[in-house]
Amino acid sequence: MPQPVALVIGAGDATGGAIARRFAAGGYAACVTRRDVDKLAPLKSAIEADGGVCHAFGSDARKEDEVVALVERIEQGISPIEVMVFNIGANVPCSVLEESASKYFKIWEMACFSGFLNGREVAKRMVARGRGTIIFTGATASVRGSAGFAAFAGAKHALRALAQSMARELGPRGVHVAHSIIDGAIDTAFIRDNFPERYALKDQDGILKPDSIAEAYWMLHRQPRDAWTHELDLRPWMEKF
Repeated sequence: MPQPVALVIGAGDATGGAIARRFAAGGYAACVTRRDVDKLAPLKSAIEADGGVCHAFGSDARKEDEVVALVERIEQGISPIEVMVFNIGANVPCSVLEESASKYFKIWEMACFSGFLNGREVAKRMVARGRGTIIFTGATASVRGSAGFAAFAGAKHALRALAQSMARELGPRGVHVAHSIIDGAIDTAFIRDNFPERYALKDQDGILKPDSIAEAYWMLHRQPRDAWTHELDLRPWMEKF
């Protein structure tokens, strides 16, 4: 049997990279994407150093032709895609009074439209095989539009609706579609540099560790189909909600 593929769209230095490492450790060929393929070199090297398999791709998830070509290349040249994780964020705060139409549209493209493109393409293959897992990474903004986050909240709300619709359509055809709500700060360089007081809670398990998120995604994929989770909330124990 060929080695199954876990495709991570938006394999950044924190959550996306951790997800790719977890699936590689579980025996999957990790196919990881960013717009700049050179930024994936450290992740690819780390996975391979641990004995895993990793293929890196430079791809713009907002461009339909690039998404179609990416999925076809993986399916034909590597192995069937058993798991797709959509992990593009686009969290760019701005007052609605100052938000430009072009930036609002770009955030929607990144956080929602690209989820549709990638989800559609892998779903076509998964439905034909009668199996597969699609996981969309959401945020607090998926369920609550905070002041200053009109564009991000609008895109994340839409991504959540997309995931719900896909789950209802594709679940009965054997494809597990899940949506995670990451409700809290994640252990990243951005949080460390811009929110030092929040980052200081790391020693108390007060911010989410990327490896812990990745473990939850692994669990979602491994669930038996008689007990599938569609929406999963993840937050530190001390986070208010």
